[in-house]
Amino acid sequence: MQSDSKIYIAGHRGLVGSALVRRLKEQGYHNLLVRTHAELDLEDAVSTQQFFAEERPEVVFLAAAKVGGILANNSYPADFLLSNLLIEANICRAAHASNVSRLIFLGSSCIYPRDCPQPIKEEYLLTGPLELTNRPYALAKIAGVEMCWSYNRQHATKWLAAMPTNLYGPGDNYDLNNSHVLPALIRKMHEAKISGADEVMLWGSGTPKREFLYADDLADALIFLAALEDQRYDTLVDPAECPLINIGTGMDQTIRELAEMVASAVGYTGRFIQDTSMPDGTMRKILDVSKISGLGWKAGISLQQGIAMTYQLYLAT
Repeated sequence: MQSDSKIYIAGHRGLVGSALVRRLKEQGYHNLLVRTHAELDLEDAVSTQQFFAEERPEVVFLAAAKVGGILANNSYPADFLLSNLLIEANICRAAHASNVSRLIFLGSSCIYPRDCPQPIKEEYLLTGPLELTNRPYALAKIAGVEMCWSYNRQHATKWLAAMPTNLYGPGDNYDLNNSHVLPALIRKMHEAKISGADEVMLWGSGTPKREFLYADDLADALIFLAALEDQRYDTLVDPAECPLINIGTGMDQTIRELAEMVASAVGYTGRFIQDTSMPDGTMRKILDVSKISGLGWKAGISLQQGIAMTYQLYLAT
């Protein structure tokens, strides 16, 4: 991937896509392709094929997806499954038809079995049952991984599936009905601070452990992978192996500890109440990042630093 390579960022307004655009520009890549949903509906196969045929991007970051937290996944399982399957299938077919040289598909760590050993290695994929609260979304993402591998095997493409851990940062969703845990905590703590509330209700027991990665760190990792020299990149997309790579920090903490970190950044001094009637989800989920670490990449933003930065961005919105 060169500075003048034609690069398409699918989903450029989302958390990952916007970070990719921001970091690509900062690193000197200037031939970027972006389209809003109004300009290009990626669930429409004909429109997607026409876009690729006309623009012929060289590199594709497939960051477009329908995403949400536990409540949203439980409420709209058919929507999460269908939308993500259509987006993946349409982009992969169009990318192959227009001879895209490198494609990086963005998945999610929820593709791994609920109870697999920790930390989670790439080879644990499909070795056990999934977490029920987001199974439709996870299955759609697993299909995306399989699609990359299948195209590599059948058509000699060089497509890679990147599995990030839990993400946060600029452009996050703070809607309490469908946001993820960290932005939800930021909003809850801020509103409690402003209102002078004595307590904040936290979902679940607070004991599950989670790993978090700042969105700009993920963008740096994806650009690092896409720009690898051929010899090293080709080892990741060998048709004989699933082209899967984890991206994370290799560190985790409990949800309760996370809440305390958010409270510190926000300046909230009240107490926490655990609503144990709400689901915990998977009890622990931390990625084994030895593969990407072995290539020479590691996250650069600590969780405390990232939360503080994210809160300042939240205040500015």
